[in-house]
Amino acid sequence: MFDIPLSALEVAMVQTGTRAVDTLRDTAAFARELERLGYRRIWYAEHHHSPAIGAFPPVVLTAHAAASTSVIRLGSGGVLAPNHAPLMLAEQFGTLAALHPDRVDLGVGRGPGTFDEGIARALRHGAGPITDAEYRDDVAATLSFLVDEVALGPLPEPWLLASSAAGAGLAAELGLPLAVAHHIRPDNTQAVLERYRAAFAPSRWCERPRVLVCVETVCAETEEEAALRVGPMDVVKAGLLKGLSEIPFPTPAEAAGHPFTEQERQALAAFRAQQATGTPEAVVQRLARLASETGADELMLTTPVYDFHDRVRSYELITKHIGGPAAP
Repeated sequence: MFDIPLSALEVAMVQTGTRAVDTLRDTAAFARELERLGYRRIWYAEHHHSPAIGAFPPVVLTAHAAASTSVIRLGSGGVLAPNHAPLMLAEQFGTLAALHPDRVDLGVGRGPGTFDEGIARALRHGAGPITDAEYRDDVAATLSFLVDEVALGPLPEPWLLASSAAGAGLAAELGLPLAVAHHIRPDNTQAVLERYRAAFAPSRWCERPRVLVCVETVCAETEEEAALRVGPMDVVKAGLLKGLSEIPFPTPAEAAGHPFTEQERQALAAFRAQQATGTPEAVVQRLARLASETGADELMLTTPVYDFHDRVRSYELITKHIGGPAAP
């Protein structure tokens, strides 16, 4: 039996042949669909200057989706601390939590949200990469402002996003729930979890270690359909392997004709083996195994496929196969 909650990470892909406004239109519809299907939460990721991913602030998408839903939790996964003043983050998410009590999450991450060094510096008013000490201070200050300065009512639920042992150590030190980016650096997942659980100190935010694992998940009626839907994201990943960040999100037909090198095929296959792709039976088995291997309290699925209806269908097939996500 699949007995842990399922959630979703929305990365707001902008497909070739569409406009960013089309992606924005779909975000509220996506939230309503996942609420109908019984998913626990949706998080919105922060990205900048990418032709494949919309530069839509998580706080804005959270507010937009919250206005058209009623029970699903919403928030950032994550909002990136180097790009924002701690007080501003506290004010924004504190206000959202007051407007939508017990429904708002504040997931904080460290990366710049872009591969473009000039854009990263612009986001930080010309400053260079953030140091470990600066990141810790920013996260701690955000938490302090939430409690001491904002405190408009119910607080947002804070999470720390991590794909490295250093990030896990900070989450443990501050006593925060941990969201593990298995969909980005799956080879680091076990080390991240071991560091977090070994060093965890209880806090007002979390009494015991609490883990969410994010996994790339594409589900379709057949293996062939699933492989077709995975294709566009494989093209983007292959570009990143070459150091190319300006890769548009192609159509499945375009991706099917993409000339992958043998090295790219091997790297993509190795990554895919650690995610969850295929028929409902195969996907649910893989998710159950990942939950068992990691001891996750919750799984978050990210499904970067081209068509909006295919994306919703992926989430729907999973819930049908397991009888619906576990209740919170």
